[in-house]
Amino acid sequence: MLTIENFKSLENGDITKKQFLELIKSNSSSDKLEEILYNLEYEDQLYKLQSELVNLQEWVSKNKKRVCIIFEGRDAAGKGGAIRRMTQHLNPRSRRVVALAKPTEIEQGQWYFRRYIKEMPNPGELVFFDRSWYNRAVVEPVMGFCTQEQYNKFMIQVSEFEQMLNEDGIILIKFWFSVTKDEQLRRFKSRIESPLKKWKFSSVDEEGQNKWDLYTQYKDQMFAHTHTTSSPWIIIKTNNKKEARLESLRYVLSRFDYDAKGNSGITLLPDPNIVQPYH
Repeated sequence: MLTIENFKSLENGDITKKQFLELIKSNSSSDKLEEILYNLEYEDQLYKLQSELVNLQEWVSKNKKRVCIIFEGRDAAGKGGAIRRMTQHLNPRSRRVVALAKPTEIEQGQWYFRRYIKEMPNPGELVFFDRSWYNRAVVEPVMGFCTQEQYNKFMIQVSEFEQMLNEDGIILIKFWFSVTKDEQLRRFKSRIESPLKKWKFSSVDEEGQNKWDLYTQYKDQMFAHTHTTSSPWIIIKTNNKKEARLESLRYVLSRFDYDAKGNSGITLLPDPNIVQPYH
């Protein structure tokens, strides 16, 4: 039977990883062994990709680049978890996570994009948007949070807005995290049953299941009107959260030619079965 002392021996370097794996094999059923080996491989890949991201951040800071990564998708698609893994070991002085609350009364009277412009990256900074201005493209019209006129105006302006960001030197990456209806429902049930996660579930989440087809209709319209050469949508299949985290990390890293790229020895090309540009 594995004990805490076995893990301490590995951490302290008293035994090798190979010896530790032999201990696991001799103390686990075949199903449990497969799960343990999968998780160990995941953690090893995540560590290497995160170390690459640290190198990317140093390059961004040194070269005064401005990088903006937005995470969109249905509720429970895994956006927050992916952002946490990306930012976990980054220098907090030159990275930010933006998750805006609903607009204030004053903001509702302003140009829609204004409150997002204030959050754009400064020179040498990476900014991660946990939902973005694309709330108005899908969530707001589906849930009745905006008028048809507001929606139409947004769809006319958004590509021009992003083109202005591009011309100003901001590097924009747009992720859509794609989850199936059955998997979303399973995750909702998990949230409701968990005392630590039940705060994540809301009436809006429930409506997301009830209005799945309408949500799909607006999502498809968004892709058709806002997927451009300079600002493409990158779709991440997220039924497997761990794969989605690794592959979205790989995609970000593959976009830049930073110092010490590839020194970790891990492949930086994303899996095309999981990461796909909209087409």
